[in-house]
Amino acid sequence: MAENKTQPTGVAVADFIAAVPDPVRRGDAERVCAMMARLSGEPARMWGPSIVGFGSYSYLCGKREETFLRIGFSPRAKELVLYLLPGYEGKEAQLAKLGKHRTGKSCLYIKRLADVDEAVLEELTADALAWMEAKYPKAA
Repeated sequence: MAENKTQPTGVAVADFIAAVPDPVRRGDAERVCAMMARLSGEPARMWGPSIVGFGSYSYLCGKREETFLRIGFSPRAKELVLYLLPGYEGKEAQLAKLGKHRTGKSCLYIKRLADVDEAVLEELTADALAWMEAKYPKAA
């Protein structure tokens, strides 16, 4: 079984965000970064070349233990991607209030923060953190 390719790196998050070419996406990334840091209580850290993550958890993948970010985001060329587990099943009411977005299994895609209700986005992020804490409690 192959090892998870998305690992923490030593790249500075501020440098990564400063290099985002689109000024709107860069500003959105700065705001999402600040929100996730505040809600998680964790410092931002680069995971792979393009994901900003907050905290980590360990899980079993077959017989091997893997580590991955608790929550995170990536300012991609066309949209901002938020990585929030466990996904969006049962979140229909919140998503209906969020604004323009689309979802994947555990990804939330937003073109611009101006298109969504940031309070609802914070609720979804806080819910993901609560789920992570219940399923994968932080080590004391």
